[in-house]
Amino acid sequence: MPVEWFSARNFRCLADIEFEPEPGYNLIHGENGSGKTSLLEAIAYLGGGRSFRGAGTREVIRHGEEEFLLRGQIREGGQLLRVGVRNGRQGLETRVNGEPVGAAGLASILPVQVVDPDVHELVAGSPDRRRRYLDWLAFHVEPGYLERWRRFRRILKQRNAALREGAARAAIGTWNVEFAAAALAVDAARRTALEAVLPALQRTGDTLLGSGLGYVYRAGWGADRELLEQLETGLARDQQQGSTQAGPQRADLRLLYDDRQAKRLVSRGQQKLLACAMVLAATETVQARLGRPLLLLLDDPAAELDGAALTRLMGCVSALQCQVIATSIEPNTRIFDQPPAVFHVERGILAPAGGDAGTTNQNNA
Repeated sequence: MPVEWFSARNFRCLADIEFEPEPGYNLIHGENGSGKTSLLEAIAYLGGGRSFRGAGTREVIRHGEEEFLLRGQIREGGQLLRVGVRNGRQGLETRVNGEPVGAAGLASILPVQVVDPDVHELVAGSPDRRRRYLDWLAFHVEPGYLERWRRFRRILKQRNAALREGAARAAIGTWNVEFAAAALAVDAARRTALEAVLPALQRTGDTLLGSGLGYVYRAGWGADRELLEQLETGLARDQQQGSTQAGPQRADLRLLYDDRQAKRLVSRGQQKLLACAMVLAATETVQARLGRPLLLLLDDPAAELDGAALTRLMGCVSALQCQVIATSIEPNTRIFDQPPAVFHVERGILAPAGGDAGTTNQNNA
């Protein structure tokens, strides 16, 4: 089970809460602004050391405080792992069983995917979000991807520095060779990951939208010539821009729906279903590779969807058999195929449905 126990202190409106989710379905309900999304954001932060809403550190620290602290207990096989994340003036601190780990260590222990009201941006938004999707998938599917990606990012940084400093053509040419080799390694891993997820994407797309989905992967450089040649012929442009214009840092993923580019042809609700298909397919693929359930966070899954579309979406969620934590304004438990554990949040205070939220918060303080 991904998460057995979780606590958050001074994270947004959450002063001091504890949460014991069930291994299956969990529903957190409350009015807008009560803290539902903040709780999901805090849980996801424990699995990667960053906000899925793109918020900076100061934005997520509770007003008047200097840092936040997140803790969780995660069962992996027969082992209970204690995970902690602290962030504030002293910077990000991440630990597992008291020992320092990096953000990648958190992601390995607690793989998490999120469906929030902005999930449609995975289809309609900038390439950055789709590259993060690709990298998350490759990280969990392809052994050694993290080392490949880190090496590429290091060489990219060094080549960009040489461009800005006006280094000689011969010096930049040396970086070109290393850059191309590292870029091709990253690109190969991304392609392998996409091949792995495609069957699940086609199945999920057919269920959610009545049509199998596909994709067009753009590596970040033209397919007509070798990358090394394009780096050399594009040097003047790179020098003018002060940054490398070809490479995996420019990659993009275009989703195809009914043999057409999804971004231009579908409504907001359809874009959400397309993006959900991508998220659920990635979750299914990574679960199969890891041999254990993932954590899926659903922030107001009913938003932008009619009743039939929501039923299809939750049917796909049910088939994954992962741990689910969902939010809604009303305690609508009928969206699940089995009764969920129900919690209520009000003004940043969380309690089981029917419990005394004030007493719970006082005991945790």
